[in-house]
Amino acid sequence: MGRSLKLQMELEPVRLPVSQPLADAFVNRTDARIEALFGYHPAEASHWTQRLEWLEAHRNDRVAPDLLAAALRTFNKRFNGSDAAVKSIEAIAAGAPVIVGGQQAGLWTGPLLVIHKAVTILSAARHASDATGRPVVPVFWIAGEDHDWDEANHAFIVSQQSDLVKIALDRPSAMRSSVSRTRLAREALEAAVAKLTDALQDTEFKPELIGKLKEFAQRSSSLTEWFAFMMGWLFGDQGLVLLDADDPALRRLEGPMFRRMIERNDELERAYLHSAATVQSYGYGLQADVAEGGANLFLFREEPAADASGEAGAERTLLFKRDGRFVNRRGTLELSREELLAAADETPEMFSNNVLTRPLMQDYVLPVLGTVLGSGEIAYWTLTAEAFRTMGMQMPIIVPRMSFTLIDGTSAKFMKKFGLSLEDVALRFEERKEQWLKEQDELDIDGSFEEAKRRFAELYEPVIGLAAAVQGGMAELGEKNKLKIVEQIGYLQARTKDAHAKRYEAIIRQLDGIALALWPDGKPQERVVNAGVYWNRYGSAWIGRLLEAPFEPCGSHRIVYL
Repeated sequence: MGRSLKLQMELEPVRLPVSQPLADAFVNRTDARIEALFGYHPAEASHWTQRLEWLEAHRNDRVAPDLLAAALRTFNKRFNGSDAAVKSIEAIAAGAPVIVGGQQAGLWTGPLLVIHKAVTILSAARHASDATGRPVVPVFWIAGEDHDWDEANHAFIVSQQSDLVKIALDRPSAMRSSVSRTRLAREALEAAVAKLTDALQDTEFKPELIGKLKEFAQRSSSLTEWFAFMMGWLFGDQGLVLLDADDPALRRLEGPMFRRMIERNDELERAYLHSAATVQSYGYGLQADVAEGGANLFLFREEPAADASGEAGAERTLLFKRDGRFVNRRGTLELSREELLAAADETPEMFSNNVLTRPLMQDYVLPVLGTVLGSGEIAYWTLTAEAFRTMGMQMPIIVPRMSFTLIDGTSAKFMKKFGLSLEDVALRFEERKEQWLKEQDELDIDGSFEEAKRRFAELYEPVIGLAAAVQGGMAELGEKNKLKIVEQIGYLQARTKDAHAKRYEAIIRQLDGIALALWPDGKPQERVVNAGVYWNRYGSAWIGRLLEAPFEPCGSHRIVYL
């Protein structure tokens, strides 16, 4: 991964408020009903060996290891050809189980949580190997089959002007195809790198970062390919194996499972609906839609040119069931069950999974010992519990993704100066900032103006009474007049506070800088900021330190002081 800064980093565990009650109930084992839906729990040491025994007993129900390894070799040879990755693939060929997690192919890896997921996959694989005494391979599943371009096409950068800058790639066509099948012009990739170059401050690591991005752009024709090159560069030496969910070679291995999903589609639909009803009966909301009549499969349908580009392509279309046939939402596509089965046998690359069938396909393709999931993913996986059983499968061990908040030296210094914790910044930042400004208010601006409003009201009430005594209708006019005067006093109060705050503009910039670094745009750092910001400052050292963090089977959130 190139040169890096020698960092002495401290790790501090912290518990943030729960954003997903269902996931929290599973992770912290507060609801036995939810835990029963999953079957295994990562905190139980015996469950790791039990799951491994189940995998070995059902090895013939999955894609053959040699066929899987052949597809992985081809993909990783191009994007991730490190010796460690090659060794991992050979272990898969020999029958080794895997720890897998996945994410969209975001621009330059997308937000930091993608890095955190890769770190968790690698750490969990080491843990699982220790627990079972067997080699366990880390695998990253690139969700290149997704078509939500607006979620994948951008990166947020903290610029050298201390602003949050969004750099995005426009979709070259209006067609709803997958990210992997959306072809991008090299000029568009180079233009994005140029914007990043302008946004980032100059550091000793910037030339290497920009150089790598340019090199990968020259070798990429899609966002998925650019993403894969980046992930291979960052984690290939750790033995992380990459796969693309929309890789044609992988799709050809998935045909038999697509056939089973079509043959037993009504049973699967009932299973998803049953799990949804169960989760709701336990008092939890649903994280994913479970619709009656949904086939829970997508089909790539060749379409004529959809815009001025003149390019035709394959649109990703969700399938529904109507009168015994499979149709799209608009009713412009209609196929029989037999036609779909023939396609699954002959052209499985026409198919794509949705959020509910992807877990089943993942377990068919890979020998999944455990899967790394975020809290939202854990919540929607509960909806697949009955589907796994319906297909004669067993849900793997669910491993909660570890997460981190990276705090640079400047932010740490100012947090200490103002007595702020991460919870303060995340939950009550504006309140704490306002409190600090009030503490600097030796003039008691609010108190003085509120007293003025009170005394004015006392003086003005007799005047309103006098006007009303002269003519009854004057009372209403008097009240309106009083309100206008009070509003004007309030206006002067606000302007006075603004003028007072300007005396502390440098301090306010320091406070706002903390929020930008830790909780940008009112969201967790890991869900917004791109990894390039930290590579530009620290080289690869910060990733190396994350990889050294102790593995927590039940997930954790740690503050990392850089």
